[in-house]
Amino acid sequence: MTPIALTFQIGARTLASVDRSLIRVPYTLDAVLAAAPPVLPPLDGDGYLITSLPEPLLPTIQRDGMIGYVRQRYVRYHADFSVGHEAWLAALSGSARATIKRKTKKVAAASGGTLDIRAYRTPDEFAAFHPLARRVSARTYQEKLLGAGLPAAGDSLHRLIELAAADCVRAWLLSIAGEPVAYLCCTARGGTLLYTYVGHDPGYNDLSPGTVLQAEAMTQLFDDRFARFDFTEGEGQHKRLFATGGTRCVDLLLLRPTLANRATVAALAGFDAAVAVAKRAAASPLLARIARRVRR
Repeated sequence: MTPIALTFQIGARTLASVDRSLIRVPYTLDAVLAAAPPVLPPLDGDGYLITSLPEPLLPTIQRDGMIGYVRQRYVRYHADFSVGHEAWLAALSGSARATIKRKTKKVAAASGGTLDIRAYRTPDEFAAFHPLARRVSARTYQEKLLGAGLPAAGDSLHRLIELAAADCVRAWLLSIAGEPVAYLCCTARGGTLLYTYVGHDPGYNDLSPGTVLQAEAMTQLFDDRFARFDFTEGEGQHKRLFATGGTRCVDLLLLRPTLANRATVAALAGFDAAVAVAKRAAASPLLARIARRVRR
């Protein structure tokens, strides 16, 4: 049982949060694809946070008087390597293939005509990768706003080193003119490789280095030992582009029916509804500029 912050968030920016003692029940990709009902451990706190619950299972959840609230809905994307690289590439739309090719050429041109992407997997290679990728991570919104950058030290870094020793890390670094600008660090769970740590220098946004790096990583992974690539929780154009499939999922809060928990759910519901209205309004050209300022 650990305190989990329930955030009031717009885009990547957190405006406020409320801590609750929750048991997190995360779905692995295997469990998502199997559509297995969750097994909830005995409760000793405010409730549960079930993440990546396949949406068809939502009506089957036994609430036993608890307050249920769907915090977000999304498609959990994955890539199945068994289809083969050629079939995967052919399944991309013509415009997607053209976009990847064009962006790859732009990145290569910015680096003197050669695409500089290096792969890392052994402990020694990871030791070389880490300080370079940390230089990129320190500049990313993932680290500055979400606290989800590549670990600099501590238990999380030690765990990555252990995973590299067990052949359970695959990492890539893209450099432009000798400067690291994008990184991808994936960890393995069985035969599945996870989209664990990722980021790029925002100063190179116009070159889309993350897309170029992911395309090269995917190409290499079709010759690796993994069965699937798990893009994990949440949606995004980047994930849709490279995936071969996806499952509609929800993040479900189950809370004890206390006064504090009822107030928390009411506040979250009101905030989420307001954000949804704002997103629809942002589609209006007249409000687009305001919406961009809010996201910043």
